[in-house]
Formats: sequence, C-alpha cells, structure tokens
Amino acid sequence: MSSKIYVGNLPYTVTDSILESNFAEYGGVSSAKIMIDRDTGRSKGFGFVEMVSEEVAQAAISGLNGRSVDGRSIVVNMARPREEGRSSGGYRDKGYTASTRKDVGYGGGRY
Repeated sequence: MSSKIYVGNLPYTVTDSILESNFAEYGGVSSAKIMIDRDTGRSKGFGFVEMVSEEVAQAAISGLNGRSVDGRSIVVNMARPREEGRSSGGYRDKGYTASTRKDVGYGGGRY
C-alpha cells in the first residue's frame, strides 16, 4: 500500500524528477508530481509524492519537513483526501450558477 505525501512551498524551479530524487533518499517512490497551472504552464509551488509504504513516507516527512530548498522552507506532510462538493460556482447539472446564496446578486428587493 502506498502513502501519498503533500509537499508545499516549493521553489518554482523544482521539477518532477528533482522531487522524486529528493524523496528517493528515504526509500521507494511510486510517483512524484509537481502541480502545474494550466493557464501559464508554470509550477504552482506544490506537489505530491507517493511512497511505497507508510514507514518510508514517515521517514521522508521527518527528514524533509522544514528543510530549506533554494531559500524556501518546504512543508512536507501526509496528503489529506480531496474534499468533494466544495465549489465556488461554475457549471453544474442545473447550468451555470454564480452562487448558491439567495441573499446575493440582483433583484433581492432590499435597499
């Protein structure tokens, strides 16, 4: 079973291969991925690493959390599951909605 790790506050110059090699010092790495902004094609400054076991993941977290990389103190911890249902608007089954709040927008009738 693999363990997914969140890595934040990364310098924008870090690549997938650099991230993988840094974590490989602590054990087997299943995957390493820097998140890329789809509009600009640049790094978002964070990524995820999957380690082969929980023990290896904990060793990497202990060894790398707070370490300085190109002058930036990186954050390394276990990744939390993605929260479903969080939305700030956009296209849904019922069509485009800007907000689900009833007291926001035009035509509220209040002055």
